[in-house]
Formats: sequence, C-alpha cells, structure tokens
Amino acid sequence: MKLFDVYSLYDIEPVRGEGNYVFTADGERYLDLYGGHAVISIGHAHPHYVKSISDQVAQLGFYSNSVQNSLQQRMADLLGELSGYDDYQLFLVNSGAEANENAMKLASFVTGREKILAFDKAFHGRTSAAVAATDNPKIQAPLNRTEKIDFSPLNDIEAAKVKLATGEYAAVIVEGIQGVAGIRMVEDEFLQQLRELTEATGTLLILDEIQSGYGRSGRFFAHQHAGIRPDIITAAKGIANGFPMGALLIAPHIKPEKGMLGTTFGGSHLACAAAIAVLEVMRQENLVENAAEVGEYLIEELGKMPELKEVRGRGLMIGVEIEGSASELRKRLLFDHHIFTGGAGATTVRLLSPLTITKAEADHFLAEFKKLLASN
Repeated sequence: MKLFDVYSLYDIEPVRGEGNYVFTADGERYLDLYGGHAVISIGHAHPHYVKSISDQVAQLGFYSNSVQNSLQQRMADLLGELSGYDDYQLFLVNSGAEANENAMKLASFVTGREKILAFDKAFHGRTSAAVAATDNPKIQAPLNRTEKIDFSPLNDIEAAKVKLATGEYAAVIVEGIQGVAGIRMVEDEFLQQLRELTEATGTLLILDEIQSGYGRSGRFFAHQHAGIRPDIITAAKGIANGFPMGALLIAPHIKPEKGMLGTTFGGSHLACAAAIAVLEVMRQENLVENAAEVGEYLIEELGKMPELKEVRGRGLMIGVEIEGSASELRKRLLFDHHIFTGGAGATTVRLLSPLTITKAEADHFLAEFKKLLASN
C-alpha cells in the first residue's frame, strides 16, 4: 500500500529526540526551532513526561467518557491554576481542528444563530466548519464552502462593527497571533474593542490559541497581553507535547446540556497523563517566563540584522521576513547548519521552538543564521 502523497517531505528522518534536539539514525544532531508545528512544548523525551505516560499506559490507556476519569479533573485544576481561568469549564478533544469545530458549534447552540465571523488570512483547521473559517480556498472542498462563514479584515474594528450590527453571528473566531499567515500580529487594542463589540451584540468571542497558546507568547495565552477574557478559548498543539489532544476552555455563563458535545477519544487516560505532565513541567521549570525572556532576546537580536525585512512576534512565536525564498533558506539552515525551522508563505521563516530553549541555544542559532545571511 502507498502512502497518500499530500505532503512535501524533506529528505531527512529524525528517529530520536532529546531536549531541544532531534537525531537521525546516523547520530547527526539538529537543533529544533520548530517543534513539529509548535507541538513540542517541554522538549523531546522529557524524563517526567516519559515516566508519566509510561506509568499510565501500564495501568489503563483508555476507557470511554461514560465512566469517571479523575485525571480529567486533575488536568482541569492544573490548567485553571496556570492559565488564570480556574472559573472556566473544560471540554477535551483530540486536535485543534476538533476544538474549533466544537467551539463554533457550541456558540451556535448558545446563541441560536447560524453564522460565524472570521478574519482574512485566518487558519483554524481542516475539518468542515474549521476549514470554512480558514481563509484559503485551495484547501476547501466544494462541501466546505458555505455562506454561513464570513471574513472581515484583521485589526479593522469598523469593518467588524458593520458585520456584527446585523445580529446574525453566533461567534467571532480569531487567533491570538495568526500563525500560518506568517506570525501576523493581532493588535491588543483591536482585541479589546472586539471584546466590547461582541458583548454589545450578544456574539460569543472565540480565541483560537491552538498555536499561540500554552505559554508560547510569553503569557499562558496570547490574548492575555490585551487583558481580555473570551467566551471560549481553544487549545491544542503544545498541550500534550506530541500526544494528540485539544481542549475548549468555556466561560462559566455557558451552561452545558447532556449530549451537547461528545467525543470518543478526547480526554482519554493516556492523553490526560501526557497533558498533566506538560503542565507540571511548565510550572516547575517556569517555561512561560522562559518563553518571554528568551523570545524577547531572540526578537531583539534578529531585529539588529540589516539583511532582514521585518521581525514579528511575541515570546517564542516569531516570524522573520527575508528577501528571496524562505523555503530555500530553510533548506540551507537544515542541511548545512543542522537547524529545523518552519515556513509561512514565500518569504517568512517561522520559529516555534520548544519553550525549554536556552539562551545558549538561541545564541547558536543567531550565529549560524548570521553566517547564512552573510553568505547569500
């Protein structure tokens, strides 16, 4: 059987990870500044993480959501404590797309309205409603195209006012920082005004923190830089350090009803063990603070490089705009300098390292990056 050929693959295969590095079968070491799409939050093969999931799978890996699972409540308590949302409710799923799908569905249940407002260049996932709310027609099948999703220009509150004045929208969905769009910043003032506008029009505000959350921006969630509290927050990627998991944090005013949402695998015993370990490591090693400190340092140092057109981001969510092809530059970083990075568009290099990156590792990247830019 052939694999369904939908991915463009580098000719490289990591077979082992340790800390902020991955290794190929021949023992070559690569600094990981991408974390597999921002998924690796606490580094590869962290000892506490490995022990936690190993111990759990030896006891019970899975049972359905028709029985008690105290690990779900333990995770909820830890997440509430670290994020500052201890008064919210938690619903666990398997992925970011599923989290956004359920968030939009829940908003429609709560408001009785049919439409969702998203923003230009947004990316919210590849499932039915999530991909419809993604501003990329190339990845939308005819089935996904719907008049129930509208788009508005990001950071333009007047345009959003016109849309929401109709009273048709169940929710507005917006990323804390637009990731796939190239680390496109959502202005704090825009988020504050959007929060006021959604409250005034009875529209729920969904913050998609799938890439920008879990400490990546130097706060637990990126929207916390703006000092707002959304109705629903979605999280995934770094939530379980590579184990498939997603979550909805749901405001206390939204009342659950039996059967309203459901999932087979979401919140399984093994997934919760992985997610609890991530939160414990984040707390013990002060990783949100580390993301803020090392991220600020990286952004400052990158900003001093005259060869770069622009540096955007917060914490360890950084977009570097270059002259020429980002794809070719990333290949050279990988194969000539042994550093993994990510892309987002033709001219943007995306840095999404584990939150455990050290200043020494940041300096190594900066030195290698300077060499590469000088050789162009």
